[in-house]
Amino acid sequence: MTAPTPRIPVTADEESVLAVLTGMLARLLEDEYGLDDVEIGMRTTFNRDLELESIDLVTLAGLLQERYGDRVNFAEFLAGMEFDEIIELTVGRLVEYVVTSLKAGEAS
Repeated sequence: MTAPTPRIPVTADEESVLAVLTGMLARLLEDEYGLDDVEIGMRTTFNRDLELESIDLVTLAGLLQERYGDRVNFAEFLAGMEFDEIIELTVGRLVEYVVTSLKAGEAS
């Protein structure tokens, strides 16, 4: 039997979430594509700038789940969007969603 993974304290502000998300994306890009010097900011798009494929978004969803638990549901976030919105999705929009979800979790 393995011990439960301790939860890392979570800070619900844009700067902290952007830093965590940038780390996740850098790890994903390095593992999948050997890219380790991609600049990631609030206006970076997942499709056009990072050239992520749908399987990469699934991996990102898993990383978000590991970090934030059930408070952040990336699949549900994407499910509420039109196809064009997903294609144009920016890191900043995801950061805003994560911050909002974390703050809602703190309030409940």
